[in-house]
Amino acid sequence: MSLQQRIQTDIAGAMRGGDALRRDVLRMAASAAYNAEKRKGGPLTDDEVLSILAREVKTRRESVEAFRGGGREDLATKEEAEIAILADYLPQPLSEAEIGDLVREAVDATGATSARDMGKVMGWLSPRTRGRADGKRVSELVAQALAASDLAAHDRGAG
Repeated sequence: MSLQQRIQTDIAGAMRGGDALRRDVLRMAASAAYNAEKRKGGPLTDDEVLSILAREVKTRRESVEAFRGGGREDLATKEEAEIAILADYLPQPLSEAEIGDLVREAVDATGATSARDMGKVMGWLSPRTRGRADGKRVSELVAQALAASDLAAHDRGAG
């Protein structure tokens, strides 16, 4: 069963179960996938649907911050409930340690030695972390690793 089919099946289940929030969140996800499908002009792969769901989660996380900043805890809580529903369809998120391991592996695999190699490292990492880690956090860790690598190379050269 494709991810889109699973979402459609779960919408029907939420309707039968009277779970309005789940029904509405899944309808929104299905609608976003449908719109992307129309733009693409063909069916979406599960990876494409995952990227849509990840984008929806990211938008909601930003909304949570904005609502909390504006003192709207009620709306922030609703957004968090929606994130939890969407998270059921995303792969298990990577831990900080797992991301760090992947960053080290990426630096080794690409032979990156300085911040100029950031794009090469991120290109290697992106398919491995998509939907499982915040891209901003991954790029922060890559920048730190490359800065440390750059510093170590500089120290060796200065020695």
